[in-house]
Amino acid sequence: MKKPLIVALAGNPNSGKTTLFNQLTGARQHVGNYPGVTVEKKEGTCLRGNAEFHVVDLPGTYSLTAYSQEERVARNFIIEEKPDVVVDVIDASNLERNLYLAVQLMELGVPVVLAFNMSDVAKARGFQFDLAEMSRLIGAPIVETVGSRGTGLDELVAAAAAAARRPAPPPPAIRYGADLEQAIERLQAKLEGQLPRADARERRWTALKLLENDAEVAGRVASGDVHRLVRAEQERLSALLGDSPEMLIADARYGFISGLCQETVRSTVETRHTASDRIDEIVIHRVWGLPIFLGLMYVVFWLTFTVGTPPMDWIDAAFGWLGVTVSGFWPEGSESLLQSLLVDGVIAGVGGVLIFLPNILLLFLAIAILEDSGYLARAAFIMDRLMHKIGLHGKSFIPMLTGFGCSIPAIMATRTLESRRDRLTTMLVVPLVSCGARLPIYALIIPAFFPEAWRAPMLWIIYVFGIALAILCAKLLRATLFKGESVPFVMELPPYRLPTLKGIWIHMWDRGGAYLKKAGTVILAISVVLWALTSFPKLGSVDESLPAEEQQAAELAHTVAGRIGHALEPLIRPLGFDWRIGTAMIGAFAAKEVFVAQLGIVYSVGEADEESEPLREKLRQNYSPLVGLCIMLFMLISAPCMATIAVTKRESNSWGWALFQLAGLTVLAWLVTFAVYQLGTWLGIGV
Repeated sequence: MKKPLIVALAGNPNSGKTTLFNQLTGARQHVGNYPGVTVEKKEGTCLRGNAEFHVVDLPGTYSLTAYSQEERVARNFIIEEKPDVVVDVIDASNLERNLYLAVQLMELGVPVVLAFNMSDVAKARGFQFDLAEMSRLIGAPIVETVGSRGTGLDELVAAAAAAARRPAPPPPAIRYGADLEQAIERLQAKLEGQLPRADARERRWTALKLLENDAEVAGRVASGDVHRLVRAEQERLSALLGDSPEMLIADARYGFISGLCQETVRSTVETRHTASDRIDEIVIHRVWGLPIFLGLMYVVFWLTFTVGTPPMDWIDAAFGWLGVTVSGFWPEGSESLLQSLLVDGVIAGVGGVLIFLPNILLLFLAIAILEDSGYLARAAFIMDRLMHKIGLHGKSFIPMLTGFGCSIPAIMATRTLESRRDRLTTMLVVPLVSCGARLPIYALIIPAFFPEAWRAPMLWIIYVFGIALAILCAKLLRATLFKGESVPFVMELPPYRLPTLKGIWIHMWDRGGAYLKKAGTVILAISVVLWALTSFPKLGSVDESLPAEEQQAAELAHTVAGRIGHALEPLIRPLGFDWRIGTAMIGAFAAKEVFVAQLGIVYSVGEADEESEPLREKLRQNYSPLVGLCIMLFMLISAPCMATIAVTKRESNSWGWALFQLAGLTVLAWLVTFAVYQLGTWLGIGV
């Protein structure tokens, strides 16, 4: 049996590359209309006749000069894995920008086929292409495709198979001018000894990359003589031509592309505003853009947390019924360790995960519609100016906005950011945006300590403080750990499109499934650990004359969790907290809202929620309003729930960053709360 041909799909973000991949392989992968959605390599098999192709969907990239991790993944695969053919997917309606990558691929010397995708859109806009002449000039076969309909796929596969069998054609005849060509020739000669196995084409490509200040290519060249020559040539060219070699090389490539298009592209109609342009006149208007965006976000959250409530109640009731049913397998009064593990550990743990699934699915449904329609890119555009002031791009605003609902989907939404620095910065500060799980804590504490006239302002202060702290931390991270220039980034505004049901479904379900499969397993494991901490060791004897609630509190104080609470007391006493609050905080690591129920157990008021008046009375008797404020601040800033830590680990692919988030936010919470409590005590405010 013949070995399958390896076909790499490359192309700019938003060129329709992932749609073609799905059509070729039938793979279930999200198809988005937001630049940078594909952030990792995807693979699939394509069968056409007797031929088999192994198709690799590379991350979207504009250039082979790698600025981001995704661009490095794409380039390194092409250079190191040496696929049999590279299919460069090009948005035919935006030709000049898309051809920049194609020219670089041709210069690299890999077998290339150009897929002029969305050719129907290009024709609708009045473009006509002389494909035969363009193919001759650029030195690569060109096939017109419409990925959403599967048009041109057979021709594309046939062209890819043919290109894989023949030697790569000569690169396009790009001449960079006498001065640049002189520098390239000098570097090529110097590289002969350093790259003995490389042919002339590879040495020329390496010389170009060195002149472009490509750090990764420079790191592969060990010779100090080569690097000194590069610096000398860069200085010579900058002094001679008044610009950096990187800009001069880019200008020459775009000049070649412009000339190619002049020769082979004709416009049959006058240039006029498209429907997308007319819509943008309203939705990204300087005055109306932000109110429209805020209104749409209100609808998204209304959908997520209003429509999602009934299914959440059904799931909660189902797991409650399951817990009662499993408990019924043991006779009354003969509860066992296994029963407690199953009911309080496993069932409660799984239920704690699944109860949030309706929220997550509905949130991703709404985001999928906005993303696939092309609107989400406009939202990022609207917020871009503000986000730049904290060292991030406009697209970082979307995950932060999502964080008001839940930090888990917010961190997952950082996948849309091209730069790893931006992704890490955003996911590390997202938990400072107050999520819905913290609301029960605020709803318990604020009425307990503050008069009615102050309740709404206090809630507003807490939310605004979280946002302000997130901004300050983002600026600090970008100035220290993630210091460096921002990745060159153009805020694209792709044309509006009608989302497909299949695309929306895949987008929604893939992310929801990832939440269940990845975070769910970790949540379940830690739930069992927390069950053990709050269950052992057992108290040998309990005063039977005490009410059941007080017996329960005594048993809790005797457990590992209770003892940890006592051990923590010296550390948290400067914050105004005692062992009871410390014990409740341990449970809150599973889920923030558990803090309320844990306090109810500690204070022997039985089952408690945010509307529990007996618990509020107990809090008023034991703590001051200043301590109440400090509790809210600590729960706002401190380590997020275990699911958030697990998702941070998965999205950053590092336990190091997850633990840094856990420790960093906890330390920050201690410092801020300490400052507020000590200053408030010194000033006599709320004591």
